[in-house]
Amino acid sequence: MPEERLQKLIAAAGLGSRRHAETLLRAGRVSVNGRTAQLGERADPERDAICLDGRPLAKAQPPLVLLLNKPAGVMCSCHDPEGRPIVLDLLPPELASGQGLHPVGRLDFHSRGALLLSNNGALTLQLTHPRFQHSKTYRIWVRGQPSQSVLDQWARGVPLDGQPSQPVTVRRLEQQRDASALELVMHEGRNRQIRRTAELLGHPVLDLQRVAIGSIALGELPEGRWRRLDPQEWPDSHHRP
Repeated sequence: MPEERLQKLIAAAGLGSRRHAETLLRAGRVSVNGRTAQLGERADPERDAICLDGRPLAKAQPPLVLLLNKPAGVMCSCHDPEGRPIVLDLLPPELASGQGLHPVGRLDFHSRGALLLSNNGALTLQLTHPRFQHSKTYRIWVRGQPSQSVLDQWARGVPLDGQPSQPVTVRRLEQQRDASALELVMHEGRNRQIRRTAELLGHPVLDLQRVAIGSIALGELPEGRWRRLDPQEWPDSHHRP
């Protein structure tokens, strides 16, 4: 077997994303043949003794991708130091532990909707790196009735933290006296971007639901439930088993 970067091998073993694997390497928790490994180092799992915290690295887990309909009030994380509910709590025990599943991207604590979970580091990178430009579709309720000029401003991209934002597709779905429903299609996902933008435009978010990630739609999946994605649904054929 050819040598691979350690962060790829760690992710393939179901221990988190490649980014998390890099954190483990920087912390000095990974060793190869008894020597502390360095970020960027390569190894052959058939020939080299690769350990995390002194324990041999498990064999690579079969690739697995789940679509979860995350409720509001659940942390998009594998653990929470404050003891709040996490997305893994919504899975059966045989999937919640031992499979290496981790959230792909983020959906904040108060938001709900489509979230992917995967144990495949390469797929996680492909879905989260900005260069791949995967669209995400949201249905949100905002306070008030945004004018067309406000929606046009949002569509052009509202700068955040002094940095420009990418254009957004905005469509009005429903309008009531005190609130409006909008559909947003975005290709970037900065921290709390929708909520912060809506606040700046004077129409705070009342409810935020992500309904699709690329071509993977939430559909009729009930809130709090999950389904296993068929490999044909995965965004990139490179990562199919």
